[in-house]
Amino acid sequence: MNSKLLESVASKFGTPVYVYDEAKIISQYNRLKNAFGSQEVKLHYAMKALSNINVLKTLKNQGAGLDAVSIEEVHLGLRAGFEASEIMYTPNGVAFSEIEEAVALGVIINIDNLSVLEHFGMVFGSLVPVCIRLNPHIMAGGHANISVGHIDSKFGISIHQLRHIQRIVDHYKLHIVGLHMHTGSDIVDADVFLQGADLLYEAATHFPELEFMDFGSGFKVAYKEGDFVTPIEEIGLKIGESFKNFCKEYGRELELWFEPGKFLVSESGVLLVSVNVVKQTTSTVFLGVNSGQNHLIRPMFYNAYHRIENISNPKGHKKLYSVVGYICETDTFGYDRPISEAKVGDSLAIYNTGAYGFSMSNQYNSRLRPAEVYVRDGNAFLIRERESLEDIIRNEIDLSKSTTAATQIHEDE
Repeated sequence: MNSKLLESVASKFGTPVYVYDEAKIISQYNRLKNAFGSQEVKLHYAMKALSNINVLKTLKNQGAGLDAVSIEEVHLGLRAGFEASEIMYTPNGVAFSEIEEAVALGVIINIDNLSVLEHFGMVFGSLVPVCIRLNPHIMAGGHANISVGHIDSKFGISIHQLRHIQRIVDHYKLHIVGLHMHTGSDIVDADVFLQGADLLYEAATHFPELEFMDFGSGFKVAYKEGDFVTPIEEIGLKIGESFKNFCKEYGRELELWFEPGKFLVSESGVLLVSVNVVKQTTSTVFLGVNSGQNHLIRPMFYNAYHRIENISNPKGHKKLYSVVGYICETDTFGYDRPISEAKVGDSLAIYNTGAYGFSMSNQYNSRLRPAEVYVRDGNAFLIRERESLEDIIRNEIDLSKSTTAATQIHEDE
């Protein structure tokens, strides 16, 4: 998306606003599909990255399935037109009643806890097929908050507890149809990822009824010029070849699954904001914008880098600015960035915000979440209205005006 298009979006829909380029999502999907050569691969989009129904429908039309991590995401996937059989449900730390609801909906169940697996066996036995999420104890790269395959992670059943898994499976005659691993985001070493694959291949020999193996995702995209990215084509060719060899040893063809999220949507997204103030202190020139960590928390939460451009003056003389938000916290999108000279009212574009931007947004400081716009075939469409104050107070109950009967709770009860 060029500056001219983004400026027209900002003018028509106002700021702050998230803008997504459908063509980029499709091209990323096709790039990943094609990375595995002749090996067929099934991509289940990790919808926690961005769950707007229009994005889900775009990926459904490309042939994707879904990776859901909550029962609410399952319902959103079904609402977008996905068949239950196309949705993998991978919860962590949820009440068993949520898993029972997912079973009733008919989605694929993925379990990452020994006690939950045993409870599942007691309730469902061999009647409901299930996938098992293993923790390979591998650090594949990235920030500590997004590395989930190491030994101290809450995710997955340890690869060293395989014997315990087998005892539960044998006792309850569980029908294990898949094995899954996910090392976390920002994979930087293809060989480390392949080590995890080898562990999964070895574990698979203990489960004769497998239908698929899911290798997760975590493929890194570039956030700035010269940034290191996951070598997708290298991983694709190596995994494709190793998976073919494994299937020969296993005795039949299995399906190869991945669950990309950020890789598919991150680069498609831009957050457009407007400059409210230009503030010079004794050491810094700040551009204060009409957004903050309530709309894009990644720079504060992950120390993530997002390129920032003044699209109102893209060819102007560069000056050093720190771009900060309007939230009552340290709320910085970028320190000492070379940005074309800016004035109040200019529009700034914050790039690579398609993943975990809107989906992690909130109403902190009672601020409103932004609108969302979808660019399809060069045309911009509003796909989510900006929140209003009514949205913030919609479910609030004022006791002074409430007619709802209250239940008194006394300290001695």
